[in-house]
Amino acid sequence: MNFLTALVTFENLHEVRRLCHWGPVIALTVIAVCSSMAILDSIIWYWPLDTTGGSFNFIMLINWSVLILYNYFNAMFVGPGYIPLGWKPEKEEDTKYLQFCRMCQGYKAPRSHHCRKCNRCVMKMDHHCPWINNCCGHQNHAYFTSFLLLAPLGCSHAAFIFIMTMYTQLYERISFGWSTVKIDMSAVRRFQPIMPFSVPAFAATLFALGLALGTTIAVGMLFFIQMKVILRNKTSVEAWIEEKAKDRIQYYQTGEEFIFPYDLGRRWENFKQVFTWSGSPEGDGIQWPIHAKCHQHTLTIEQLKQKADKRVRSIQYRVVEDYNGACCPLSKGLNTFFRTPCTEEPRIAGARLRGWFPRRCVEKCHYDTAVTSAMTSETSSEEKKVK
Repeated sequence: MNFLTALVTFENLHEVRRLCHWGPVIALTVIAVCSSMAILDSIIWYWPLDTTGGSFNFIMLINWSVLILYNYFNAMFVGPGYIPLGWKPEKEEDTKYLQFCRMCQGYKAPRSHHCRKCNRCVMKMDHHCPWINNCCGHQNHAYFTSFLLLAPLGCSHAAFIFIMTMYTQLYERISFGWSTVKIDMSAVRRFQPIMPFSVPAFAATLFALGLALGTTIAVGMLFFIQMKVILRNKTSVEAWIEEKAKDRIQYYQTGEEFIFPYDLGRRWENFKQVFTWSGSPEGDGIQWPIHAKCHQHTLTIEQLKQKADKRVRSIQYRVVEDYNGACCPLSKGLNTFFRTPCTEEPRIAGARLRGWFPRRCVEKCHYDTAVTSAMTSETSSEEKKVK
């Protein structure tokens, strides 16, 4: 298995620390609760050694659990694939089409983005998923999407077992009155199961049913979102970039025609870029198959245009009060807790500092300080020449 290979390699042993995070703890707890309760309830409801149907039901239940855990751990430990530190393209002239990452001290390859959590530039980054405590990207996209498919299927099967167990166990214990419904858990059933179905067992089954149904709905929606972008050979980040590209062209009326470069035109071809029989995705994570009317840097050039447009439309603020970065700044007044923060962009005081600050600590500049400073320097240089 790929994730076992990653774990036994000495330099990758630190990857085990990814389990020590609230996301994997919650995800594995939900899997453990639903799987264990489904196995116990299937023994109560449909003893697997008596009939062929019971055996098939039990085998499928074990199969779901194994497949879910296999794809989950592969998505976590195989990882998305990272751009090498200090990477630059083979052709020096291609650097003008790429963004430079100051954190990795290298250029961002096409389709790669820097992840703040992983602190690396990720190949074909889709998003950072807290449930696997890792990024979803080039190398683990298929495993992650398979997990999103298998988890709702397994939970649906488990939910069916929970419902049938409660129905069969409570059917002979429920009595209906004119205005009441009584459940006698102490009543002796006609056919006693191997394991008793007591009040704690009923409560645990009901709780597991809620987890299974919630997981089916939530993770099922994520699966359809992922398949929507995969069939167009996009990522969630690239879908957002494409939307901004269309807005930019419409706003400035440039007359450009933006064609997403990685959509190969056919859904099956796009599907095969992620899902393969070997489990390893197509490509090396740097060079990509592209549309006939595009080239390798079509999307990166559009990103540079959007960055330039963002700088033009940015608003500058001047600091008027000191702020120490406290989470609960009581000294800045109660309005701080009811108003949105001013920014979390990494352009505070010219340094790459991320965070937020209360609005009362700054005031909006009514002029462009960059342009003003440039004009001032030009004026002073001309004065020196005159003197």
